[in-house]
Amino acid sequence: MLLKKQFGAARVTNESDGVRILRIQNVQPHHCGEVQLSVTHCGKSSSTLRAYTSLVVLPGPTSLQGDSTETTSAADKAIEALNGSELPEVPACILEGPQDCTAHIGGSVKLSVCYEAVPRAQVCWYKGCRPIVEQRNISIRSSAKRSTLLITEIAADDSGKYTVEIMNALGSDAAAASVAVEGPPDAPSGKPSISQGPDRIAVAWCGPPYDGGCMITGFIIEMQQVPAEPNDETDDLAGGESGWHEIATVVDSLAYTVKNLTPSATYRFRVRAKNVHGCSTPSLPSDPVELQAQEIPTEDFHRPICVKSGGDFKSRFEILEELGKGRFGIVYRVQEREDSKQILAAKVIKCIKAQDRQKVMEEISIMKSLQHPKLLQLAASFESAREIVMVMEYITGGELFERVVADDFTLTERDCILFLRQVCEGVAYLHTQSIVHLDLKPENIMCHTRTSHQIKIIDFGLAQRLNKNTPVRVLFGTPEFIPPEIISYEPIGFQSDMWSVGVICYVLLSGLSPFMGDTDVDTFSNITRADYDFDDEAFDCVSQEAKDFISNLLVHRKENRLTAKQCLESKWLTQEHDENLSNKICTDKLKKFIIRRKWQQTLQVPQRNQQIQHYNSNSNKSISKNNAPPCPIPRCLDAPQRRFG
Repeated sequence: MLLKKQFGAARVTNESDGVRILRIQNVQPHHCGEVQLSVTHCGKSSSTLRAYTSLVVLPGPTSLQGDSTETTSAADKAIEALNGSELPEVPACILEGPQDCTAHIGGSVKLSVCYEAVPRAQVCWYKGCRPIVEQRNISIRSSAKRSTLLITEIAADDSGKYTVEIMNALGSDAAAASVAVEGPPDAPSGKPSISQGPDRIAVAWCGPPYDGGCMITGFIIEMQQVPAEPNDETDDLAGGESGWHEIATVVDSLAYTVKNLTPSATYRFRVRAKNVHGCSTPSLPSDPVELQAQEIPTEDFHRPICVKSGGDFKSRFEILEELGKGRFGIVYRVQEREDSKQILAAKVIKCIKAQDRQKVMEEISIMKSLQHPKLLQLAASFESAREIVMVMEYITGGELFERVVADDFTLTERDCILFLRQVCEGVAYLHTQSIVHLDLKPENIMCHTRTSHQIKIIDFGLAQRLNKNTPVRVLFGTPEFIPPEIISYEPIGFQSDMWSVGVICYVLLSGLSPFMGDTDVDTFSNITRADYDFDDEAFDCVSQEAKDFISNLLVHRKENRLTAKQCLESKWLTQEHDENLSNKICTDKLKKFIIRRKWQQTLQVPQRNQQIQHYNSNSNKSISKNNAPPCPIPRCLDAPQRRFG
């Protein structure tokens, strides 16, 4: 504010509503004249308002004797009236708009706007596109220079964009501000869903409909063990607070597996969401679930499947449904006619060529010699002129890798130890029988049931009997899992399987394929150089013992790899009580690995065998010159076509 005419004893004071008052003391006749007032708007340097008035000093005793209170008050009123009457008209203009703010649920928020308008402006507040009207918790106070919107007892619905508009006859202006309302989140929607296993229950739930205005930081799982005869049945069924206790906090997941529960007990579960402002109320309780008795002990699986020999397949078994179809035959779920409780899987293989029949008979011979709970069991076989039927135990759990990435499964390093220990048990038994599998890969490791942690190694179509006096060379396998000696067409050994176990372990812990290249030829090159590392962030939460276990298997020279028996005695597979083993392993990359594998399985199998032969063509030529035994007929395993059950 600038005063064009200078006064010796004058001051400007601020009153309410932005009014400025000029007070002049000891007025003298020479003060008469024109007074100019200049006002520059904040933030609008090019907009300056000017007002003019005339000051007339009349002679009288009061002016000569000084400034009494009554005289000063009268002069102030005269100046104000004179100034007001001569101010020019001004279009409505906002000088300072409302500011963005954050409020807590139940609190209050105040939005203010400072403006200038002559004549006085009309003020209207909006939320979205709707005008705001005063209510019990909403008040609007406006004056000539300012308007304030006050909201008390604020709720989540009060968040959003608020706009204020001022308008007079000369123009209008508007400004807006956003109000964020934060607080504890709502309870998760609905009630948790439950799926049970032998000693564990998988709990899955939905997120809350409102997150409290900020990020959800976790979910708290609560459990209640329902007594067989509750004292207060009404409170129990209504989900009262009796008996509920917190069992876990989960971050970045909508599922959790509760382990080590008491068999034959009944449980219920509920979930709370939490953010930085606190926890929600609990969700609805789940339906009561009674934990079934423990799974059959492992030693019970040693019992052979009781199927009588002899007879015709169609007269002995009733076909219930088709399970899968491939190049090598069709797999059915069948039921023994004499024992309706006996459900098995039957693979019907067309064998027109003598060579094909011989390979199937070799597989049957190998499977008949294998009696171990971690290996798929052959119950019976039937041979006719044009086909061979292999009847095996029926496995319902699906592939191991597909189970561990399911929403109701939380994968930890302790789970990986449990699975790899079983794989090594099965492989160790194979090797004691002088048999090498030669096609260990994720698709050939199955879960016994959908809720079981017991695994089965399947598909012995590429298995070979080894004799230490007769070197065996092969040129088949799955590119990502075959050892260097197969690519180099060198003699295989029992440790050839252990290389594949190392790759499976690497993939299970990280979701990454250690030797995968852009093409199969690149993959073969990485394998022959044993070129892999643990640099990816996926290994940040993996123990050093697990990395050492893999490093002792992915060794170029097979003689230097751990045997299956040594693996079972390794530090990693023998540890159980380390708390760090319970850390969750992210399975996002493993899901992508599974999707890629499914897509690859649609490729033509012969093409891959030709690539192995082409990559090693020079080695084959040199071996032929030295009168080495001829390369066996290439044959690669296609999991969907050769899966049992």
